[in-house]
Amino acid sequence: MVDFQWTTLLKVMLLSADLPKPDKVLVIERVIESLGLQAVRDSLVGTVEKRGISGGQKKRVNVGLEMVMEPSLLILDEPTTGLDSSSSQLLLRALRREALEGVNICMVLHQPSSTLFKMFDDLILLAKGGLVAYLGPVKKLEEYFSSIGINVPDRVNPPDHLIDILEGIEKPASVTREQLPVCWMLHNGYPVPADMLDLTEGLSIASGSNPNTSGGGAGDQSFVTDMPEDSKSSVSKSKDLSNRTTPGILRQYRYFLGRVLKQRLREGQMQAVDLMILLLAGACLGILVKVTDETLDSTGYTFTVIAVSLLSMIAALRTYSLDKLEYKRETEAGISSLAHFLAKDTIDMFNVIIKPVAYLSMFYFFNNPRSSFQDNYVILMCLVYCVTGIAYVLAIAVAPSLAQLWAALVPVVLTLIANQGKDSTVQKYFGKFCYTKWALEAFVITNAERYSGVWLLTRCRSLESGGYSLNDSSLCLIVLVVYGVVARIVAFIILVTR
Repeated sequence: MVDFQWTTLLKVMLLSADLPKPDKVLVIERVIESLGLQAVRDSLVGTVEKRGISGGQKKRVNVGLEMVMEPSLLILDEPTTGLDSSSSQLLLRALRREALEGVNICMVLHQPSSTLFKMFDDLILLAKGGLVAYLGPVKKLEEYFSSIGINVPDRVNPPDHLIDILEGIEKPASVTREQLPVCWMLHNGYPVPADMLDLTEGLSIASGSNPNTSGGGAGDQSFVTDMPEDSKSSVSKSKDLSNRTTPGILRQYRYFLGRVLKQRLREGQMQAVDLMILLLAGACLGILVKVTDETLDSTGYTFTVIAVSLLSMIAALRTYSLDKLEYKRETEAGISSLAHFLAKDTIDMFNVIIKPVAYLSMFYFFNNPRSSFQDNYVILMCLVYCVTGIAYVLAIAVAPSLAQLWAALVPVVLTLIANQGKDSTVQKYFGKFCYTKWALEAFVITNAERYSGVWLLTRCRSLESGGYSLNDSSLCLIVLVVYGVVARIVAFIILVTR
């Protein structure tokens, strides 16, 4: 997903808010403008291999993905990390605007500048061990610390000076850093824990009122006067978003379908490479493996099952291996997992249809089996459908590197099992559970149906040695399709339960 045009991502994230389309467009435009991303609105975010927008712009895009949903609560962990001072101020002003519209915003900052520091309403300073050293309005911060004998020097950023004290870099004469949480407890009249009573020695702090209730009225808020004129009107009153509803599965499916299609189109070069490899594999196997009437060309079809399974399964891993984090993020926002899954599977049906054509166009031309092109195509299409479902399971259940390893092992091992004779113990107990056995049997039966006359004896002997029956042609195709459906169900269950 990281190579999407990021404005497309913003539109998809708006699915959780069932707003009229004009309102959605206004929300997106407002976020783009407030974050200063007009210049890169149609740019790709980029990947490690393919350069896109800058790191600071990516940071603002990440915040924008959440802002377009108009949440009631927004929690951010160091949103200004990696941003220059102007970008940090631009981001904080955009978040401040959201706060004035009724969004509760909480964030962690380690080195806020004095300008950013003044944009906050309330502040929490934590001492060692996660103990609260201050909790209250920003404008009461210096007043409180002055009351316990800590004064911020002139021309020094207050949060920097106080963080140095909390870390033990600066050592004030009045209190130690270990006593700061105790000072806060005594100031608010909180009981001091027994294991911290020894820290109260030498402290003479009268209980006072909590800064949260000491004059933080709306009349003291002055930040609105610092905002641009065109922004003041948008914060005059908050919108009631409590009655928002999530769109139905069909509507989400339509949105996801468009998004996945755009992603596949951007990966057109990779898709073309997959088809070229299939063409090359079909040509090589068609030339190297000759048709033998005694075995009904089972050798050529064995290599066909392995090659098509390997190439199709490894390519299908990309459907889920690269966007697990994005999926988790979207489901937390109310996106339907079923719509997400069905959209991806629908787009992958293009590969189910086109890949058998790419392989057979070369293999059938050079190998020239007795069975028709149409019969081979139907079998290969069922085979690709089956292995694509198996690839979904591997991509979702395990890490990408392990999924690729399993995708290489599964077709080879199952094909070896399927090639065991009918009297083999392995074939007897495990053969029917191998999709490769049903695919190979379908190929051999389709080829055997073209033998007649004097070749009937050869046909019967070959079918007997493999344990195949001419009446099982349709059964083989049904089993392959059922395996594909079951694999997709298992993949979906893993997807929603992980």
